[in-house]
Amino acid sequence: MQNLWNDSEAEKLVNDYAAKGVSRDLALRVYTTRLLGGEPRLVLHGGGNTSLKTKATDILGQEWDVLCVKGSGWDMAVIEPAGLPAVKMEALLAARKLPSLSDEAMVAMQRANLIDPYAPNPSIETLLHAFLPHKFVDHTHSTAILALVDQKESEALCREVFGRRLGFVPYIKPGFDLAKAAADIYDADPSVDGLILDKHGIFTFAEDAKKAYDLMIEFVTLAEEFVAKKGNPFKAVALPASLAKPQEIAPYLRGAVAVDHGEGRFDRMISDFRTSPKILDYVNAETAEELAKRGVSTPDLSIRIKTGPMVLPAPQAGKLDEYATVIRNQVAEFSARYRRYFETNDARDDVKRTMLDPMPRLTLVRGLGLFGHGRSLKEAKIAADVGEMLIEAVTGAEAVGSFHPLALSDLFELEYWSLEQAKLASNKPKPLSGQVMLVTGGAGAIGAATAKLFASQGAHVVVVDVDAEKAKAAAKEAGNNSTGVGADVTNPADVRAAFDKAVETFGGVDIVIPNAGAAWQGRIGELDDATLRKSFELNFFAHQSVAQNAVRIFQMQKTGGVLLFNTSKQAVNPGPNFGAYGLPKAATLFLSRQYAVDYGALGIRSNAVNADRIRSGLLTDEMIASRAKARGLSEKEYMGGNLLGLEVRAEDVAQAFLHQALAERTTADVTTVDGGNIAAALR
Repeated sequence: MQNLWNDSEAEKLVNDYAAKGVSRDLALRVYTTRLLGGEPRLVLHGGGNTSLKTKATDILGQEWDVLCVKGSGWDMAVIEPAGLPAVKMEALLAARKLPSLSDEAMVAMQRANLIDPYAPNPSIETLLHAFLPHKFVDHTHSTAILALVDQKESEALCREVFGRRLGFVPYIKPGFDLAKAAADIYDADPSVDGLILDKHGIFTFAEDAKKAYDLMIEFVTLAEEFVAKKGNPFKAVALPASLAKPQEIAPYLRGAVAVDHGEGRFDRMISDFRTSPKILDYVNAETAEELAKRGVSTPDLSIRIKTGPMVLPAPQAGKLDEYATVIRNQVAEFSARYRRYFETNDARDDVKRTMLDPMPRLTLVRGLGLFGHGRSLKEAKIAADVGEMLIEAVTGAEAVGSFHPLALSDLFELEYWSLEQAKLASNKPKPLSGQVMLVTGGAGAIGAATAKLFASQGAHVVVVDVDAEKAKAAAKEAGNNSTGVGADVTNPADVRAAFDKAVETFGGVDIVIPNAGAAWQGRIGELDDATLRKSFELNFFAHQSVAQNAVRIFQMQKTGGVLLFNTSKQAVNPGPNFGAYGLPKAATLFLSRQYAVDYGALGIRSNAVNADRIRSGLLTDEMIASRAKARGLSEKEYMGGNLLGLEVRAEDVAQAFLHQALAERTTADVTTVDGGNIAAALR
């Protein structure tokens, strides 16, 4: 592993932080923590921790010996000094004399001794850092180290690689007991440069930041070189001559792993696909399924991917219907196995626990690669990242011996750790978490406002617009990892490509809003056929093309779905010279109801919004000025020409779409958003 220490970069950071009142030691602690955190083969997404023993002054001006240790929720790759809360050392060291200390009491004690009472919770391994005497202490979950410790004879293997330079600590759950045991092993031989924690990871320590970091890289490199000499340990299974593509199976898989609460209610997942030669070597291994059932390479991964991945056979091209059944059967088997795991281990004591959903968070597909699953794209990507590192660790373990991770009974204690349960209980998802929304005309006023609102409620949005750059800008403005796609919705191939992009990025789609439109004017009896046909192409047939693609994916997922059509008051209350616009909109209004009739039995809902006088590409500022002048009104009077006397905004239309998306028992509905126009009210 490359040593990334750079003297000039380190000094620059020291100088930058000095101007902010941060000490040299703390600045260097931040620097090496970032170096470690930026390497996924060492730590991932909040894993690992580092510490510094120094002095700090409290609000009363009293100076204390403190331990600055990584705080909960901080990512080492981007840590700031605030991510290393200072805890009074006197209390931490006193805890070593206690015969026992529960996790809850330990956390309370650590919080009670923070210099800053508003700081994040110190790491669960704070006491281990405190009990070691060194100024700088580093801890990682190196995949190469895990390849050595995930063995039956792990201590002997570590002695072969490292000699006596590292102490060896048998597996103990992180917390007070582990801290005492590790400190005792260090005290028995204080000449060691670090500690190996069986089934867990590695600690290194020194009196300066560079030395502690150098030792970490040195020992990890020794492990990597040892593993690399062994070669690829896997024999591949035979694969079909022709494989289905990942995006062809993604909606089936995404639907199968959704948590079904009954009566049409699902907790949906986002999926993130990965592949590489290393991933393929693993997922195609004859032993991949058996390895998956053994567990995970280090216990903290259970928070991300449960007891390990689900493995699917290779999907044969042209046989997707049969493969969909295979997926659902495999998910059912994984869920049943997880329930047994929970019930068996939960019955060992009287602690009250709530079972997490039993769905896999990592799926290995022979011939293709892996899918990470999560309630957001971020969670899905984390699961996929973890999957890649799991593959590296297990491949190494099989190369040097046989993958023998922590027993599932011990893993259960970490996955259902009381503090983690409390954190999960407080984590309330947003109404549209896990859902994917696609909106056409997404860069226009109504489309952009709708994208932004849905994203704020947890949805990941695919913004589709004829102008690709504007679509990307609207997606960026919406936030929540939304994506923009250029497409001419009157071109069926473009529409299909936009939906393919949604599947490629998120695994599928749940809410689709055919919104793109444009208005043509002219008296209907004098209108040329070309203009009328052009209007129908955009204002009707494009909506049909979008809805057809939506329903195609909805039926693959089997989790229902929502169609929300943007029609217009013109559909029920035609205005003079607007027939070219109103006629296709009227057809689209009834199209929405036809989808409600034809697909309601599948849990697919279809509704429409009739809006009027919205500032947009259809109703430009110039057109508003012209119409107001022609009627002898001010622009404000014209735009507020309704029963409420208020201008209706794009955001008001977005609110109507959101209401329909969340109304689980509403379909074939038409919601009017016009401030009150009796002539346009449905009768």
